Amino acid sequence: MLKLRFKVPQSICQHFVHRRFYSKEVRVRFAPSPTGYLHLGGLRTALYNYLYARNKKGKFLLRIEDTDQTRFLAGATESIIEDLQWAGIAIDEGPGQFGGPYGPYRQSERTQIYMENVQTLLKNGSAYRCFCTEKRLELLRKDAARTRQVPKYDNKCRYLEKEKMHELLDKGIPYCVRFKLTDYEEALHDLIYGDVYHNVSNSEGDPIIIKTDQFPTYHFANVVDDHLMAITHVFRGVEWQISTIKHLLMYKAFGWEPPNFGHLPLLINADGTKLSKRQDDIGIRHFRDRGYFPMAVLNYVISAGGGFRHQQYAKPTIHNMKELVEKFDIVSVNSHPSRLNPDVLNEFNRLELRELLQNDLTADVLIKQIQKLVRQTYPEEDLDLNSSHIKNVLQWSSQRLTFLQDLISPQLSFLWIKPSALHSSELKKDQLMALRNTLKSADFTKENLKKLLKDFAKQENVKFSLLMKVLRTSLSGLKEGPGVAEMMNILGKQVTLQRLEDSVQEKSTWNEPGQLKDTA
Repeated sequence: MLKLRFKVPQSICQHFVHRRFYSKEVRVRFAPSPTGYLHLGGLRTALYNYLYARNKKGKFLLRIEDTDQTRFLAGATESIIEDLQWAGIAIDEGPGQFGGPYGPYRQSERTQIYMENVQTLLKNGSAYRCFCTEKRLELLRKDAARTRQVPKYDNKCRYLEKEKMHELLDKGIPYCVRFKLTDYEEALHDLIYGDVYHNVSNSEGDPIIIKTDQFPTYHFANVVDDHLMAITHVFRGVEWQISTIKHLLMYKAFGWEPPNFGHLPLLINADGTKLSKRQDDIGIRHFRDRGYFPMAVLNYVISAGGGFRHQQYAKPTIHNMKELVEKFDIVSVNSHPSRLNPDVLNEFNRLELRELLQNDLTADVLIKQIQKLVRQTYPEEDLDLNSSHIKNVLQWSSQRLTFLQDLISPQLSFLWIKPSALHSSELKKDQLMALRNTLKSADFTKENLKKLLKDFAKQENVKFSLLMKVLRTSLSGLKEGPGVAEMMNILGKQVTLQRLEDSVQEKSTWNEPGQLKDTA
């Protein structure tokens, strides 16, 4: 049973009010519930809050809204933090190791604060205790369904006489606390949608703000926390726009100045359907496991939702976090649903790979990732993991492949596994040496190599198909795979010449076709 018969310590209220009204610093928050893992919609909300704060030299807070203990998922908070850090979204204040002057940053640790603040609304008549049982509320829902009306509470306990209320309290009857909705005629000045009008009292009954388990509901805790944490701007999904009207009524009841609000449009799939948490392919963990780069995912979200002036490109253009922060403009965020196109995400991943290869430090990180992946995939093989070779392969793959993992597919094993001593007696040693010498000064483009190989076969009076077979064996040890010219182009000049040299050296241990040379 709730016990709310005590006075709010004025020192606490005055301390926080002073901070709230005299802070000129922009302060935003991302406030997920630990009932699941971070998905694209949540990342979009966190990103836009972060970009706005950084653009205005402000602070980005993480607040965990875990008042619904029945849906709490162990490990969800840690996973959300890990995903935000993976995306490059730095947390200025938050739970645990982040800390900050406005904590605690978990709502489950702030219950005493909510109890103190709800007393203010009870005293000024903006809230009341409701003793209605779940059975009565269920009867109201059934009656609304029978008459085809929207179910809502009939506000019965709003009119409960004081004597009756005290009688019920003395009997220990459980109760919740509800907030009195009033007609709201002023516009919600939405930073993205413009002025929005809605009278919630016409369609809803008085909402619960403190449940019988002494935990606050989202609406109440949200308002109290945003005020006491000095939040200046709230950016969240458009599905919360109607609820914001209720929040403004609570701010008015407290006598508090509300923050600025902006509501982000719906994210929708390529086919126009609404994004759902039940989709396996929208979780950030999914994108990480698939091998998408953080900046590719962030640019993907940005490309659908806007937020940048003159964002009109003939083809995808990738930006780093510094550029996104500098160019972000909340006025340019789309007010219509944001359609996601997975093909664009793949292009962003290839673009990001090219960007990372331009920097020696990030290129070195990629090279080490490839070395680790290849060793894990082919632990028993003689591998070619020279840094310059890997970088050459990465340059080639950035135009064709989407993920680093694609480079360890069986079809591309020749990139890493040095061919074993499989030799053909159908091409002479001096012919291989001649080809190697010709390739030393050749331009290693695919088209040029095709022409060179055809000219060489004609010059040496060798069947072109035979030359291709011998070269494929010498370069990869495989019977199938990419065309030989493409294979040489991917391997690069240095590796191609080295593998031909190895083949020539091995061939020198043979005297006649099919016979070992006498080394005695």
